[in-house]
Amino acid sequence: MKNTNQLIGCCGLDCETCDARIATITNDNALREKTAALWTKLNGVTITADMINCTGCRMEGAKTPFCEKLCPIHNCVRERGFDTCADCEQMDGCLTLGSIAVNSPFVLENLNRLREAR
Repeated sequence: MKNTNQLIGCCGLDCETCDARIATITNDNALREKTAALWTKLNGVTITADMINCTGCRMEGAKTPFCEKLCPIHNCVRERGFDTCADCEQMDGCLTLGSIAVNSPFVLENLNRLREAR
């Protein structure tokens, strides 16, 4: 069964509250600039405002370059034919997912809700 909340990302992050998605759907260039600056600082790579266009990693439409091509979780989910990590039996011990969950523990709550909804 497909997970119904398409705004919960592959990793459990909530795309609905993501500044990149909000900047995209509201065409807010100031928020794009702010998000690019923050993501540059957090990731140690240059991210420009024109890269901040995304409708959500599981939604049709624009994606940030990271979400589209570089995200190890998004790539794993696609390779395995899943919607999200919630579809994977190895989710609970996954080191890749754990690296996100350590800073954003709510991702596990979101993924567990998706599992329960199946």
